[in-house]
Amino acid sequence: MPTDPRTDHRADSRSPWRVRDFRTLFTATTLSQLGTNVGYVAMPLVAVAALGAGPGQAGALATLSTLAFLLIGLPAGAWVDRMRHRRVLIGADLARALLCASVPLAWWLDALTLGQLYVVVLLTGCATVFFDVGSQSVLPQLVGRDALVGANAAVVSLQAAGNVAGRGLGGGLVQLLTAPVAVLCTALAHLASALWLIALRGGTAPGPVATRTSLRARIAEGLRHVLGNAELRALALTASLTNLGSQIVNTLLPVLFVRELRLPASVLGLYWAAGGLGLLLGARCARPLAARFGHGRTLALAGPVLAPAALLVPLIGRGPWLWLAGAGWALTMFKTGMDNVLGVSLRQGMTPDALLGRMNATFRFMLTGALAVGAALSGLLGEVAGVRPALWTGGALLAMAFLPVLLSPVRRRRTLPGERRAPATPAPSRRTG
Repeated sequence: MPTDPRTDHRADSRSPWRVRDFRTLFTATTLSQLGTNVGYVAMPLVAVAALGAGPGQAGALATLSTLAFLLIGLPAGAWVDRMRHRRVLIGADLARALLCASVPLAWWLDALTLGQLYVVVLLTGCATVFFDVGSQSVLPQLVGRDALVGANAAVVSLQAAGNVAGRGLGGGLVQLLTAPVAVLCTALAHLASALWLIALRGGTAPGPVATRTSLRARIAEGLRHVLGNAELRALALTASLTNLGSQIVNTLLPVLFVRELRLPASVLGLYWAAGGLGLLLGARCARPLAARFGHGRTLALAGPVLAPAALLVPLIGRGPWLWLAGAGWALTMFKTGMDNVLGVSLRQGMTPDALLGRMNATFRFMLTGALAVGAALSGLLGEVAGVRPALWTGGALLAMAFLPVLLSPVRRRRTLPGERRAPATPAPSRRTG
């Protein structure tokens, strides 16, 4: 393998912050995450508040936002393994910026319809497929495998901070400036991310090209790698159940807050921000807990300790019930933050570079497929049984999602594959997020 100046620091440090390209990627992802989380609040509120969408239409909108992973998720992994990651990331951000900008433009022209929103969220989801797969695939190449836990802790902490700042800001922007103007902020954030990624020096070379290997064969290889391994399969199942439950809950929260509880959009943003705070704390605690108790044991035992808190979420209401449900959601997201750091690091550590795109695409296919199913199911349950029974269904799924990992060989794993054991005298801790 040719020498690359970006890897000079990998041998002497496990901190990803020493790698310039990681700092560049992290900054661009900060901008993109901020925009994504503002849009997470604003887009469904455009549908509900500006266009009068009901539970079924809100569920359809959420389904379309994740449907792209079912449509192109698996081939995207094979494509990304052959493409220059830097171009993939920049192109995806530019596409998301243009698509989101079309919403406020149509609103100002008094031409915005639910049909346009459906198209925008579907195509934005397609761009997100490539951005997510590309960013997770390039990360091990930028920082080296010994720094994966630190790098993923930083990225998940960023995602959690984006949930706190972006969703809280999104709710405030919707209340102050209207939902379509908040969507414009999402477009500007993605544009800024694309411009920042121009400085990325890594991810400029395409992956190795296998001789006459069909797309179907490459996809099948990625599927076998994930589903044929007991640890990776358990991680995928637990994460899929988590996404299924959380999507059922999140899809109906705008309907519950705006129509039934008659609370302002800023309160919904703050509720989601509380979950983001839990996600952030979980991501920050993942690394020290794994160092003390073992990587797999931490993943396995967090479930029975924290997952039952999800059953507090369906109790959401006014006054103290809002605080109680918010605390349950924060604890649920605390576990998710730990799972994201340790689970993503484990699956990256168990995968060779040539399979990273397909492995990540397989996970994203399953995880985001669960989001699509959850969104559709939430709309159906909301229309047929009501919002509360749908919330109880989501809470129950979240409460039992940990079982595949708890019952798998993951619980016996102490370190990542290929990870050097910590020295007898611990090195001084470094910031990872």
